[in-house]
Amino acid sequence: MKIYESAVRKPISTALIFIGVIVFGLFSVSKLGVDQFPDIEVPYISVITMYPGGNAEDIETNITRVLEDQLNSVDNLDKITSKSSDNVSIVTLEFEYGCDLTEATNDVRDVVSRTQSLLPEDVEYPTVMKFSSSMMPIMMLSVTADESYNALYKILDDKMVNELNRINGIGSVAVIGAREREVQVNVDPNKLQAYGLTVESLGQIIASENINIPGGKLDLGTQTFNIKTDLEFDDSRELFDIVISNQGGRTVMLSDVAEIKDTLEELTMDERINGRRGVRILVQKQTGANSVQIVEGVQAKLEEIIPTLPPDCKVETIYESSEYIKDAINSLAETIMFAFIFVILVVMFFLGRWRATFIICLTIPISLICAFIYLYATGSTLNIISLSALSIAIGMVVDDAIVVLENITTHIERGSKPKEAAIYATNEVWLSVIATTLVVVAVFMPLTMIPGMAGILFKELGWIVTIVVCVSTAAAITLTPMLSAYMLKLDGGAHTYKGIGIIYKPIDKFLQWLDRLYERMLRFVVKWRKTATLLLLLVFGVSLVLITKVPTEFFPPSDNSRITMTVKLPQNTHVSETSRIARQIDAIIAENYPYIHMVSTSAGESSSSNAFAAMQTTGSHLINFNLRMPSREDVVRPSIYEISDNLRKDLAAIPEIDEFQVIPGGQQGGMGGGASNVSIKVFGHNMDNAMATANELKAKMAQLPSMRDVKLSRENLEPEFNVSFDRQKLAYYGINSATAAQFIRNRIYGYECAKYREDGDEYNIVVRYAEEFRKNIEDVENIVLYTSMGQAIKLKDVATITEEQASPEIERENRQRIVTVEGSVGAGVALGDAVAEVNAMLADYEVPTGLSLELGGSIEDQGEAFSDIGLLLILIIVLVYIVMATQFESLLYPFIIMFTIPFAMSGVFIALWLTSTPLSLIALIGAIMLVGIVTKNGIVMVDYMNLLVERGSTISDAVIEGGKSRLRPVLMTSLTTVLGMLPMALGIGEGSETWQPMGIAVVGGLLMSTIITLFIVPSLYAMLEGSKERRARRKAEQEAHDEAFIRSQMAKRTANN
Repeated sequence: MKIYESAVRKPISTALIFIGVIVFGLFSVSKLGVDQFPDIEVPYISVITMYPGGNAEDIETNITRVLEDQLNSVDNLDKITSKSSDNVSIVTLEFEYGCDLTEATNDVRDVVSRTQSLLPEDVEYPTVMKFSSSMMPIMMLSVTADESYNALYKILDDKMVNELNRINGIGSVAVIGAREREVQVNVDPNKLQAYGLTVESLGQIIASENINIPGGKLDLGTQTFNIKTDLEFDDSRELFDIVISNQGGRTVMLSDVAEIKDTLEELTMDERINGRRGVRILVQKQTGANSVQIVEGVQAKLEEIIPTLPPDCKVETIYESSEYIKDAINSLAETIMFAFIFVILVVMFFLGRWRATFIICLTIPISLICAFIYLYATGSTLNIISLSALSIAIGMVVDDAIVVLENITTHIERGSKPKEAAIYATNEVWLSVIATTLVVVAVFMPLTMIPGMAGILFKELGWIVTIVVCVSTAAAITLTPMLSAYMLKLDGGAHTYKGIGIIYKPIDKFLQWLDRLYERMLRFVVKWRKTATLLLLLVFGVSLVLITKVPTEFFPPSDNSRITMTVKLPQNTHVSETSRIARQIDAIIAENYPYIHMVSTSAGESSSSNAFAAMQTTGSHLINFNLRMPSREDVVRPSIYEISDNLRKDLAAIPEIDEFQVIPGGQQGGMGGGASNVSIKVFGHNMDNAMATANELKAKMAQLPSMRDVKLSRENLEPEFNVSFDRQKLAYYGINSATAAQFIRNRIYGYECAKYREDGDEYNIVVRYAEEFRKNIEDVENIVLYTSMGQAIKLKDVATITEEQASPEIERENRQRIVTVEGSVGAGVALGDAVAEVNAMLADYEVPTGLSLELGGSIEDQGEAFSDIGLLLILIIVLVYIVMATQFESLLYPFIIMFTIPFAMSGVFIALWLTSTPLSLIALIGAIMLVGIVTKNGIVMVDYMNLLVERGSTISDAVIEGGKSRLRPVLMTSLTTVLGMLPMALGIGEGSETWQPMGIAVVGGLLMSTIITLFIVPSLYAMLEGSKERRARRKAEQEAHDEAFIRSQMAKRTANN
């Protein structure tokens, strides 16, 4: 007994199996987390080596190159890049996406431990750091204050940071931009010298007065008591009364030689939010934690915390990932809902019976819910990729049920009983239904094998569509015939046109007219099959012209309502001047861009030790902006790309600005929204020549209309003052260079001599020269050094101070020196067009000897992804051919069906060209999907035509009757898929720009291929079978002629005898 027959004869068992699937699916949905993308492990590992005193070239030669040579042997390594600068070497290893990073980290540690003996003796042991997506903040808050600003760090640490850290799933909470409390001891060097004291001796005195030393235990009778000497400062004012000298009977207090301040550390960063002084709070999650749940937890906790803060403190959200995630997921959920409605309408339109519509549409929730079981079983989340897979599959899951049910209703209309019709009709089509499903599996399963970043993204898509389509096929050959057998009526074939049924009268007339029209056209095509085929091939040839007209893009840009900017002023600009320019830019944004409701500005250098903050580029001459605005659904505004172009014009008009970069979409770029970039890599050992060439290319690239924010990867040389000691003079006085250098540091930067503790928190006590004694070079030259005998020497007597250029960073890629010229692609410009402009510029450029140029940036990612997709397409076509050849037991029939694939590609390029949409990675995935979708229609038609030929029909009759009877199933399956993808193609909702190219590609390709399939498949089938019939006829005639000839010869021989 076959599976469909068992399903019809055992309805309770069949129903309960599917009810069990639904229950398990609903349980899985309740347990699924929500995130933006599947869990992606960032395949980067850095090896950081400190070498105090080494300049960039020494570090490159003695550390970076040695490590690169050894690390090059690590498995799965894709690229090595490095930066060598004063005192530090950073080697970054980029691995292939999907490799085991834990194993790779262990391999790197093994290599580093082996290499340690090859490094200089006084180098610090290299630190191996594995990058993680959890380093990126999922939420960024701003807290502004007026009167409470000076105490803001303490307030937030006590009332917010500790509370938020207790939320399950949070990795860390860091406060950035807040000045910490510090006890400053600002000394007068003249008074110090008069009393024979130094900064170091003052620091030691303070440290020796701020002690807490256990004295042991004391036994008193039957009890034991601890003894301690606790002299730690209870109040910072106690420092005033510390005795530092007692000469000649006169007591000298610390306050006699120094000004003591309990204040905030010196300003290095000016943090503002909408013009008000404040700080930023970064919230990072633990690896694998649910972003949306954490953000919701933080928001709930903030509602409790905010009332406890001082009234002048205002808390706002700069960025939180869950908002974009929820909007994008809600948009996809709407897309799925609309697709579901469209599918129901199509089925209702063609079948005109609510029972039949219910049976077909029941396969949608049953199939889709199995995707949730897969996600739960693999520990994945509900994310943009998984929901997109469902919106892609929704129009495909009803295809098999449509084919089966349409055949069942045909048999019922011919007079069969529903139960018999269900078994007999399913028997006719079940093999072709399985074959079409195998074709779809052959298309989507290889998506799980794409390497690189694209593979990480589309692996889930491939698995979900494969599982959903397989389940829909199982439902189509079990549940659909079972329900048809018990729900469809024997007399349910014809409409009575009574009551509400009157609306079907024009629909039935239209469908009958469509059947007759298609039959007439089919007769013409069969009669003039060669001419019809040539005409269709001509259409295909003309469409090939559009391939060159459609530009290319790596990832579709999307508008996530965020922009970040980095503004660079001349080197060594003081933070106060940097802050003034930042206020000027704030005012421009407030005046010209009223829809930007959040402007977070960081001017200066961050002192935070947070991992994310450490990755940001900061400096006294740099300003970082975070801009946030409402989505375009909530307010009428230009796109973030147009706003970015306008901001560039405003920044270019400020003369103090040296360089700026505006990044639409924020630092994520790529998938999270943001412009593509194009870079020119200048390779060469001579860095002077490389820099000269890079500067020339930068000037040329900046003039290209498609490029924005062109910059170099290497900073300009930074001026600095260098203290050069005369070693012979130092040796004469018995002082070494390290001691002398420490003397200078302690007086200018400060000597952190002790900690002042209050309420469980620790604050630095710092001794340094008062500000008026460290303002110019003369002050530095007059710094007093002391010999071991106490003799005072001025710094200018043993050293000279000269102005020099700081040793710049040396960058390397794959063990070659490199300088990169990088620019962002402008608004409305496709990556392919920008690359064409850059290539045209490079074609006329003469590269100096010893240097080589290479294009990089987004075009590298695009090239890798497109070549992988190209190989994948070839693999898919081979697999689809194998599936069809196996089903038809023929090597020729698959070619008839696969002839529709080129026309689908034509439809893709026509649709992209008409909508001015670039060919992106997402559009290419849509084109690959079409291989499976369009061949399904051809399989159904050819399979039925073969059945008619086997039953004795002539080729012409089989083609016309087969085409006519398959017209409605083909139109229904195509329209359900097209309308299922239509909401995606229209780009409705937040984040829809990402998936819009796929929707456009599928809709365009499927519409064209469906129309062509209805004519090219019958035409080619008639040509192929006609030629086979003619060959068979000629063979039969030849055999008959040969037989007649043999008989005549035998008759002659008999007559002669």
